[in-house]
Amino acid sequence: MPEYGRIIQQLVERCKELPTKEERNEMAMAIIDFMGQRNPQLRDEENYKHKLWDHLFILANHDLDVDSPYPFPTMEELAEKPKRMEYPKLQGDFKFYGKSILQLIEKAIELDMGDEKEALIEVIANNMKKSYNVYNKEHVTDDVIFRHLKELSENRLDLTGIDSLEKSKIYYTSNNNNRNNNNNNNRNNNNNKNNNQPNKRRHNNNHKNRK
Repeated sequence: MPEYGRIIQQLVERCKELPTKEERNEMAMAIIDFMGQRNPQLRDEENYKHKLWDHLFILANHDLDVDSPYPFPTMEELAEKPKRMEYPKLQGDFKFYGKSILQLIEKAIELDMGDEKEALIEVIANNMKKSYNVYNKEHVTDDVIFRHLKELSENRLDLTGIDSLEKSKIYYTSNNNNRNNNNNNNRNNNNNKNNNQPNKRRHNNNHKNRK
């Protein structure tokens, strides 16, 4: 462990040579404090004292007879390889969808069949399409989104029953609402114009009568 330097290594070797356990315990504590001073960044880590004692035992080549507040690691434990980390689902073609999409997919899977579940699935697909278009800067067909959704949900969510997202309930409803709002706005504008016209005529007539 080169980060501790030759001085600490020599102190550890000296500690091993001390005749009594009491002396070795006292010197081991002093070495631990010195190791912490030489590597202050370890203090920000969880259980840093435990790590220092482990490092002390490693520096002693697993041959140090002292009373440690923590169990020393065995050579077998240190030689054991860490468990292989699982890669996230969002790899390759899916990395730009983001974790929020996975969370929404899990939520949709938990819902019972019904309008709420169908609406959420369509919201997910629409957001996936937007993310795909923004990231890849190209148009994506709905069947690609349906395939990605099916794969991300492990075949538990399927939109292949509709031809396109534009024909889904959420698009149909939002478009109808937009049309209704536009129609209402047009009617209001027309009514305002009609209401203002008689006032103008009345004002013109009054002006003529004064003359």
